Amino acid sequence: MDERLEKIESKISLAEDLLDSLNQTIYQHQRDIDILKKQITLLFEQLQAIRPLESPPLANELPPHY
Repeated sequence: MDERLEKIESKISLAEDLLDSLNQTIYQHQRDIDILKKQITLLFEQLQAIRPLESPPLANELPPHY
């Protein structure tokens, strides 16, 4: 009975360690995602600042042979 209880306690301890590790990984990934979102926002704002507002998007322009 004691051996069985020790195995269960060992498995629980391993599961807790794994859960802590996964939580830390998720936290780091979310932090990285937040940083990337901020960088994308800044890049978008910079692009909008340098793009001339008067010119239509390239998708609306016809090729020169038309």
